[in-house]
Amino acid sequence: MESTLASLQVAGIEVTPAVVAPLDPGFLPAALFTRKYRALVQAKGGVPLRLGLERGDGSISTYSTTVLPASAGHEAATLLHVERIAKFLLWQRGGWKFYVGGPASIGQFIKDAYSPTGSRKFDADFMGGVYEQPFTVVVTDEHSVPDTKESATPLGRHVDGCRVGFDLGASDRKASAVLNGEAVFSEEIVWDPRHATDPEYHYQGVMDSIRRAAAHLPRLDAVGGSAAGVYINNRVRAASLYRGVPAAPFAEKIVPLFLRIREELGIPMEVVNDGEVTALAGSMSLGENPVLGIALGSSQAGGYVTREGNITGWLNELAFAPVDYRVNGPVDEWSGDCCGAQYFSQQATNRVALSAGMKFPQEMGLPERLVVLQQNMEAGDALAAQIYETIGVYVGYGVAHYADFYDLRHVLILGRVTTGRGGEIILAKATEVLEKEFPELATKVSVALPDEKNRRVGQSIAAASLPAIPSLTAIRGGKQ
Repeated sequence: MESTLASLQVAGIEVTPAVVAPLDPGFLPAALFTRKYRALVQAKGGVPLRLGLERGDGSISTYSTTVLPASAGHEAATLLHVERIAKFLLWQRGGWKFYVGGPASIGQFIKDAYSPTGSRKFDADFMGGVYEQPFTVVVTDEHSVPDTKESATPLGRHVDGCRVGFDLGASDRKASAVLNGEAVFSEEIVWDPRHATDPEYHYQGVMDSIRRAAAHLPRLDAVGGSAAGVYINNRVRAASLYRGVPAAPFAEKIVPLFLRIREELGIPMEVVNDGEVTALAGSMSLGENPVLGIALGSSQAGGYVTREGNITGWLNELAFAPVDYRVNGPVDEWSGDCCGAQYFSQQATNRVALSAGMKFPQEMGLPERLVVLQQNMEAGDALAAQIYETIGVYVGYGVAHYADFYDLRHVLILGRVTTGRGGEIILAKATEVLEKEFPELATKVSVALPDEKNRRVGQSIAAASLPAIPSLTAIRGGKQ
């Protein structure tokens, strides 16, 4: 059934999507709002706004745009536009100090939002924890925002020796045994880390996956891992995977979890955010850059590989980046805001399915509900197809929004939600959105799925390539 085009409005800005999400007609794409707002600025004249984010290592990201002056009216639209950009930048690039250079009223608005009692208290507290500094908003003029000072480093691509790679998600953990760049074993094991209060559950789960994969190799030279959350120098800084662990045991046992495992194994080991490994997997399979990887799993993971094949010091936690500007949109249970996790994940398929009348046993978990949806899809169920079409519309408009913040050429979508025929529907619908709504992007940005195997375990295989092995000869005790 074709959806009827209808106008949507927020903060006095009206948009009419060319492709409507079949089961979510209220979806108001951020990319369309931005396009309309910029047209207003062009017509009425604007003033510069420069935003800057400083991270723990002293690196700085800046973002420059133009906004309407107060005299031009449309104050509600301007504040929404700026607040949503600020939120996106914070979760894309990360930082503990946020510079807002432009009209003082806008700077004060952002400062109030990120105050201890503001609407973005969660975000401020989270970033303060990640970078171990109190989150600070500096209200200033555009010329006083520090210049960009980015860092970029190579990631992975080491294929020598006998390696294990693992990928930790909220519903399953994947592991692969890789021999000189070829996967000889891969498996997925269901687990439930978010409700585990004992850090030992996490330790035993990771070690079990490593051991099971290592059993398929003649020896173990290195281990690489990807996991949802923020990881700095192999230390856990923040992640929903460990939300069930109380603060004290989290600090004592979870923060150094992977340092402990590396010491016990006595071999090179590296663990990074799962989004970065998503992008690495895409870069390795395509042989081209830049690559934005989007994993539609238990939540959403994002990662980015630059044109030079490196990763930045950015967070790329797109699960918390807004893509829908409707009033009273679906909110993430953790952050309390309407953000990417509700559009690019198992949470999204479940939300859309329930709203469309699909029934599941109340006690059934999201992974099992996704299996039911996939089975219905394979059986030719029309409602299941519309659920995937809806996700595809999200992806298409989401990619267009991401193009405002990333240099895009290749976008790779993978993860459990993209498995099976549903993934092909998602891709087709996303492509339709780009071709109809953003033809200039459609000609220069490729959106693709990896092959079926790599959709499910590609991240754990790429993760295996993370650590460098200084000397295989030394590891083998000098035996050739």
